[in-house]
Amino acid sequence: MMNFRKSLQDGQAKLGTWINSGSPINAEIAAQAGFDFVVVDVEHSPVDLERTHSLFQAIRSGNPDSVPMVRAHGVDYAHLKRYLDLGAGGIIAPFVNSVEDAKRLVRTCKYPPLGDRGVGFCRANDYGPNLPDYVGSANDEIVLTVQIEHIKGVEAIDEILAVDGIDAAFIGPYDLSASMGITAQFEHPDYRAAKDRVLEACKKHDVACGLHVVDPDPGQVRTAIEEGYVLIAYSLDITILTHFYREGVRESLGSD
Repeated sequence: MMNFRKSLQDGQAKLGTWINSGSPINAEIAAQAGFDFVVVDVEHSPVDLERTHSLFQAIRSGNPDSVPMVRAHGVDYAHLKRYLDLGAGGIIAPFVNSVEDAKRLVRTCKYPPLGDRGVGFCRANDYGPNLPDYVGSANDEIVLTVQIEHIKGVEAIDEILAVDGIDAAFIGPYDLSASMGITAQFEHPDYRAAKDRVLEACKKHDVACGLHVVDPDPGQVRTAIEEGYVLIAYSLDITILTHFYREGVRESLGSD
């Protein structure tokens, strides 16, 4: 995980995907496919803490070098610490719209003296035997990502990215466009301007910029890399299944 975080800081593009189904099989297959990171979405899915534990195990089983991450449902200490204890190599925090949100994320996820994360036996430290080494390295290895998915976050982007400990900013296209009254209008000039503002701010602050390419379209991923995005999510398991199942039925039956 240290190499993953450092490679982001060095500007090396990393490709991952999203798991919404809660299926350990899907998570294991995604890791086996060679994704650099696999994100368990606990915000827009029925996945709970116990199932996240199983998904993290599946990701590591599929590929020990694939970083298990979680898209959380807030920046509160009470639940973020438990995902970290499960072994999350990165946190993607939704709806970070202010400096206060960003600072709370850092305080929650960093061990003292940088934050307030509590110390306890858990999966992340091999249930205790590796506790000293894990506590000594976690602050340098775990990737903290703010999700910019509201125009308020865009407007405060420079202040948010100036917070020490923020490694990346991830654009949420659907929520961001919705907050602007142009839901899913990704070619709208106002949305494109907002997205470009986040990207330029990331370059200015030496923070990795992330983007979720929701459609399973490798061409969009290549374009994103050319534009300077570093942390890129390629679709999500439920969307990939829906797309290719329907395409298979349509092409097999010769229907439009």
